[in-house]
Amino acid sequence: MKTVIEAGQSKWKVNLREIFYYRDLLWMLAYRDFKIRYAQTVLGIVWAVIQPVFTLLIFIFVFNKAAKIDSGSIPYPVFAMTGMWAWSYLSYVITQAGQSIINAQQLVTKIYFPRLLIPFSKCLAGLIDFSITFVILLILLISYHVVPPLQIIALPFIIFILILLSLSAGIWLSALTIRFRDFQYIIPFLVQIGLYITPIAYPTSLIPSEYKWIVYLNPMAVLVDAFRWSLLNIPLPEKQYLLYSLSITVLLFVSSIFYFRKTESRIADII
Repeated sequence: MKTVIEAGQSKWKVNLREIFYYRDLLWMLAYRDFKIRYAQTVLGIVWAVIQPVFTLLIFIFVFNKAAKIDSGSIPYPVFAMTGMWAWSYLSYVITQAGQSIINAQQLVTKIYFPRLLIPFSKCLAGLIDFSITFVILLILLISYHVVPPLQIIALPFIIFILILLSLSAGIWLSALTIRFRDFQYIIPFLVQIGLYITPIAYPTSLIPSEYKWIVYLNPMAVLVDAFRWSLLNIPLPEKQYLLYSLSITVLLFVSSIFYFRKTESRIADII
C-alpha cells in the first residue's frame, strides 16, 4: 500500500480504512502484548486464571458470607463471576490502553503507522483473558446446573457493545495521558473505584429505585445487567437506561476517535 502523508491534512479527518490496511501490524502488536505479559513467568497464562478466581473468593467471603448479599435463585459464585467476566475486559483495556502510547514511544517516534493501532491492539490482547474468564464461568454454570435462557442469542451483540465501550474509554485515556501525564496515576484509581460502583458483587435490585439513575449513569452497570439477563435470565433495567448506555457508548466511541485524531499529529513531539 502506498501511503501519502500531507501537511495540509485536516486534524479531524478520520481514515478508519487505514486500520484495515495495517491489520498485520495490529495482530503483531496484540501478539507482542500477550507474549510480553506472560514471558519469563513461572505460571505463565495460569495467572489469567488465578486473578479472577481469587477475586471471586474475596467477593464470596466479603459480600456473600459477611454482608449476606442475596443473589436470589442464582448461586452467588455464578452471579458474581458473570459480572466479573464483563468487568475484567473493560478494566484490562482501560489499564493497558491508557498508557499504551507512552509505553510505545520508541516505536511511535521512529516509523509511521496509524497510532490508533496501539489502543486497538490492547482490545485484541484483552480478548485472550476474556476467553479464559469465560471458561471459568462456563465451569461454574455447569457445576451449579445453571442453564442459560433463550436470550443467550443476544450475547454476541452485548459483547460487541462491551468491546466498543472498552475501546472508546481506552482511546480517550490514551490520548489524554499523552497530554496530561497525571492520568497514569488516575487510571488505576478509576479502575479500583469502578469495581465497586459497578454492580458486580451485588444486584441492582438492592439499590433503592430513587437512586438507580445514579448507578446507571455508569454505562457499564447496564452492560453487567445485560450480561446477567442473557446468561442468567435476570431482568433488564428499564428501556431508558438501555438507550442511555447505548447512546453514551456510541458518543464515546465517535468522540474518542476524533479527539485522538486531533492529538495524533503532535504525539511524537509531546512524548
